[in-house]
Amino acid sequence: MNVLEHRKYEAIQFTFKQVSKYFSEVFKKLAPQGHAQLVMKSDNEDESEQEEQGTVDNFTGVGIRVSFTGRNAEMREMNQLSGGQKSLVALALIFAIQKCDPAPFYLFDEIDQALDAQHRKAVADMIHELSKDAQFITTTFRPELLEHANKFYGVKFRNKVSHVECVSREEAYDFVEDDQTHG
Repeated sequence: MNVLEHRKYEAIQFTFKQVSKYFSEVFKKLAPQGHAQLVMKSDNEDESEQEEQGTVDNFTGVGIRVSFTGRNAEMREMNQLSGGQKSLVALALIFAIQKCDPAPFYLFDEIDQALDAQHRKAVADMIHELSKDAQFITTTFRPELLEHANKFYGVKFRNKVSHVECVSREEAYDFVEDDQTHG
């Protein structure tokens, strides 16, 4: 095996293990009763043989298996999850990658739309934790993401034109609560 192929294999394995570790940890914070794991998919069914070969040629992708009800519950594939569960898993993966290789900022548009209040709060707490190393810009019609925010903007539609203005925390809460009441 040539040296470059071996280095590529080691880099993929290192990155996968790091993201996988953070993915499980982040998912546990977002869904405290849950359990999640990333699985390296390959053409070769015998993983020990693949480890010995040390080649990336057999890798076909990464699978995600999760349980929202605990370690002993049946692990599910992504296609078996509800919309809110898929959103939470996707966010856990994004946050896990962010812990490995942070970007300077993230722009999220209504990431909490399909989540229930408990999971919206967990996502807000995770964003707050990660905001020490990156800037997060989010749009929402839900109050949970406002809890840790530092700056608020309201977007209003008047005369067929959108207007953006800086608003106070209270005005932001009024805005999302008004939307929930009248939306």
